[in-house]
Amino acid sequence: MQNKIILVTTDSFGTGYDPALGENVMETYFTVLKQQTDLPAAIFFMNRGVYCLTEQSLCSLHLKEIEEKGVKVFGCKTCVDHYNVENELATGEISGMAHFVELSAKYEVITIA
Repeated sequence: MQNKIILVTTDSFGTGYDPALGENVMETYFTVLKQQTDLPAAIFFMNRGVYCLTEQSLCSLHLKEIEEKGVKVFGCKTCVDHYNVENELATGEISGMAHFVELSAKYEVITIA
């Protein structure tokens, strides 16, 4: 997966009637991902996905561990500003759309929406 980046556009994996289920599935995804030896080059969070980077999200604990393994974790600046969560970020660094475009030109993109 080193030739891929993951784009996360939501804080809930999949759609359905129970947002808590989607949040649990998202946490499970990152729990399983951090256990892999083949990790993506980066994970980029946009729109509501930036909530995964906050202290309130259990995903942030797993993302910290993924980051410690050398995976770059980014949150979209426009989205972080829109949701006013900059002071709540527990992991990742703020980046912009130009950086995402650069990454997407270099790596295959897997989207979680």
